[in-house]
Amino acid sequence: MRLKKSLFLLSTFFLFTSTIFAEITLPKILGHNMVLQQKKKVAIWGKAAAGEKISVAFAGQNKSTITDKSGNWMINLNPLKASFEAREMTIKGQNTIVLKNILVGEVWLCSGQSNMEYAMRKYSNYETKTKGYHPPEDDLTKANNTNIRIFLDRRKYMDPDPEHLGWDAAMGRSLVDFSAVGYYFAKDLYNKLHVPIGMISAAVPGSRIEPWIQTPKLDFEPKLKNGKLLDKLSNDGGDSGKFYDTMIQPLIPYTLKGFLWYQGESNCFLGENISYAYKLKTLIESWRNDWKDKKLPFYFVQIAPYNYSASKDKPLTTETLPKFWEAQALNLKLKNTALTTITDLTDTITELHPGYKWEVGRRLSLIAANKAYEQKNVVCSGPVFQKMKIVNNTIEIRFSNTGSGLASRDGKSLSWFSIAGANGEYVPAKAEIKGNTVIVSSPEIQHPYHVRFGWNEAAQSNFINKEGLPAVPFRSDNPWKKLF
Repeated sequence: MRLKKSLFLLSTFFLFTSTIFAEITLPKILGHNMVLQQKKKVAIWGKAAAGEKISVAFAGQNKSTITDKSGNWMINLNPLKASFEAREMTIKGQNTIVLKNILVGEVWLCSGQSNMEYAMRKYSNYETKTKGYHPPEDDLTKANNTNIRIFLDRRKYMDPDPEHLGWDAAMGRSLVDFSAVGYYFAKDLYNKLHVPIGMISAAVPGSRIEPWIQTPKLDFEPKLKNGKLLDKLSNDGGDSGKFYDTMIQPLIPYTLKGFLWYQGESNCFLGENISYAYKLKTLIESWRNDWKDKKLPFYFVQIAPYNYSASKDKPLTTETLPKFWEAQALNLKLKNTALTTITDLTDTITELHPGYKWEVGRRLSLIAANKAYEQKNVVCSGPVFQKMKIVNNTIEIRFSNTGSGLASRDGKSLSWFSIAGANGEYVPAKAEIKGNTVIVSSPEIQHPYHVRFGWNEAAQSNFINKEGLPAVPFRSDNPWKKLF
């Protein structure tokens, strides 16, 4: 009797579990209110019973596949046109899932540490920090654009959701905890493109770059072009893979337009420079490989001025941050990358979280408009050092990204330039704009060899282009430029 009862309970258990396993489950990122990427094949995927037939119907397309031995399945929809029409997606197998209110437009993933995570609820104090940049209206109470959709990636809540919730319109309660940079990027981009925008925010305060990279990808020894090896990246205690595994991997292969990255303060506190350049390169290339698209745009923010030299944990100097800026900029050698400079967007160098997040988002959207969407009339960067020429006792500097011309923000002489002779000892220099060049000199240096600009953690120069975008800090004697 006991044996029959046990067999009955066992068979009931297997019937129950097999029924549960047979049901289609979707990753959390696939849900109601989502935005699908236009003009690309759109990945739809999930799990079900092994050998089960799965079909996906959306926007006149109906495609099917058979799950593999592990129950995994994926279907790629043909490229879609942007659409404001709220449509349904039907996914059928042993069970049927209907996802509602889906738009088609542009989808971006923004990631990093606290300055990217910096939530919309914190922007109530922006109004006291104008500094020439007009603060936004109160979007927390006035935002009403249902065509901007947001998904907040929380590392403890990325398991499949039977209710398929996660995406929502960027307004009201759902906007409170969302990235301010991500939202204002989307808001400005929407005004430029006039298509639905989907933003995914995956950011963790205080995080170094290593947790955002899959552990095996960091297990190598970077080599400079002259053959010199750096320390093995996986051996520096960076807690590699922690957030990649819980926040990035669950998003793959959701179809994206590109990535936005705002991170670095935690690594700068460690005094990193060239090693960070290799870590960022690894992250960019590995994420692109994960999404099987080596051309995915990757735009990042040069971190803001801050007094790192006051740190008591490591012997940092006023040049630690400029060297870190330089390391970030080295990754511009990779295709489809760009950076935005924010040296002017902080009120005090004792504030690690400057409040002008709407302007950071806007500047990133300028880059996207110019580069990803080929709106070449949009100026997206301040002046960038191109080359220098020694003329008698002066240095003549030429720049790219001059926009409609070089300028001084306050009309005064350009600040934070310095030059050095053959001995490499720098002194402050006079800098004057002449056309699209800057002429730098100092009575203390009769035979100049090198020039630097903004080479200090406190540097908030008045040097801009006429579009108001700040010049990018540089040193002509960059030791890594030809080696990285």
